[in-house]
Amino acid sequence: MLQRIVTPEKYIPTGPEPAGLRQRLTGLREALLQLHKALLESERVSYEATFGKIKSPYHFLQLLTNDPWFAWLSPMTRLIATMDERLDAKEPLTVAEVDALVDEARLLLVATEGGEGFSRHYDEALQRTPDVVFAHAEVAKLLRAQS
Repeated sequence: MLQRIVTPEKYIPTGPEPAGLRQRLTGLREALLQLHKALLESERVSYEATFGKIKSPYHFLQLLTNDPWFAWLSPMTRLIATMDERLDAKEPLTVAEVDALVDEARLLLVATEGGEGFSRHYDEALQRTPDVVFAHAEVAKLLRAQS
């Protein structure tokens, strides 16, 4: 059984990490990263069709961080960054926190034609880019397996 020590900042697990938990989170993170890459490429193509060629990788990075066109991708970027932080942390992973990250991914990846924000843009990317569909299918397969 996993014991915890209470600290003012958070609970710190003192027991071993449950078997397979790190692989579970790593597999989902890698699939999300591939989906994120496909979404970035899809948005880049769409942006360039509207505004012209992006001048350089540095210019693209500036657009990703500052341009409202790409802002809808930030929830996925933050989710992947959170996964990276947890995988790099010294404390063992817990089932509850991995379950919470899986649930967050499941809630985020709902494409809605009439929705707002991420869900609407995600639906548009799924409609126009086969690579996004394929990457989504891989993530969906992992999420189903973790239900």
